[in-house]
Amino acid sequence: MQTTMQIEINTLDPVPIYEQVRNRVVLAIASGQILPGDKLPSARKLAADLGINFHTVNKSYGVLENEGYVIMDRRKGAVVAEKAESVEAEAHKKSLKEKLYMAAAESVCHNVSLEEFVSLCVAQYKKAAKK
Repeated sequence: MQTTMQIEINTLDPVPIYEQVRNRVVLAIASGQILPGDKLPSARKLAADLGINFHTVNKSYGVLENEGYVIMDRRKGAVVAEKAESVEAEAHKKSLKEKLYMAAAESVCHNVSLEEFVSLCVAQYKKAAKK
């Protein structure tokens, strides 16, 4: 089934556009907006809808495929992967630890308490997982 995704990009954001697209797809998967087996818009259609280069969307889809979030099929295009096929658990945990370590270090530098840091982590997890 073809899915409709609400993706907004910000050309003034320092995050590269391909990464913004990737992030919006991951958020849509996490929140249940798109489900395993759902077909993403073709790279050409999404690029046209967003007013960006086709190769930018192609790069986003390639990253999503490499990370295990989507499966690319010549006939079907990009399809959301089953959770069992998503990011390899140990590699994901290692990457997550590195990101959390940096976020924790930045929080220490800005005098954010441990309790507040943990509370913020829990709140963001719940926000991402809301259905």
